[in-house]
Amino acid sequence: MTSTEKARIRRMVWEELEESGEAAPPFPVEGRIPNFKGALVAARRLTSTPEYEEAEVVKVNPDSPQRPVRERALRDGKILITPTPRLKRGFLVVKNPRDPRRASTIRGAFQEGKLAMPDELPAVDLVVAGSVAVAPDGARVGKGGGYFDLEWGILAQLDLVGEDTPIHTNVHDIQVLPPGEIPMEEHDVPVDVIHTPTGTTECDRRYEKPEGLLEDRIGEKIREIRWLREYVSTGGT
Repeated sequence: MTSTEKARIRRMVWEELEESGEAAPPFPVEGRIPNFKGALVAARRLTSTPEYEEAEVVKVNPDSPQRPVRERALRDGKILITPTPRLKRGFLVVKNPRDPRRASTIRGAFQEGKLAMPDELPAVDLVVAGSVAVAPDGARVGKGGGYFDLEWGILAQLDLVGEDTPIHTNVHDIQVLPPGEIPMEEHDVPVDVIHTPTGTTECDRRYEKPEGLLEDRIGEKIREIRWLREYVSTGGT
């Protein structure tokens, strides 16, 4: 039932963004962390926060609306961690690239960054999540692949993130739903702060952040991600 409701929310948000004309390339937005008009403004709100300014290591998802955050982090001399597509090759660590704008794209990050497995990563000071929908109670819906939750679980297992690690997201106002409308499960990772083109919301978070990997959630991913299978078999969980 929960998965059905999440699917309904995703479809609703994708449709509203496109029908309102507020969606931005790449198209179609369905199946993606959607880009939107005003993403740069929302990103600037995020990178103006004390949590961003104090962070030395930031983990940012590789989707389009978060590209300005990745670029700004690299220009500010921060260490950027971003997951490779579907986590197939682990993570990328980018630091002091020659061309921050290019390195903020996934192709550029592969060229100027370094591939790393989880146990090679530094502790993370700030996490920036891509979202399809969020709510002021901290609830979040992604695009449905489960990779953000998996990434968090892996890093939490290694004590590289934790309950006190702030999680920010930048979305369009259309993507912000009323409290209680987004169902959350044990493995779902909530957000702490929401940035939109019109403002910033500190969440009154009702949900705890997972403390590590939940084994009943990684079975399907083990079949997809070879290194994760090896990580689990050697006691990573």
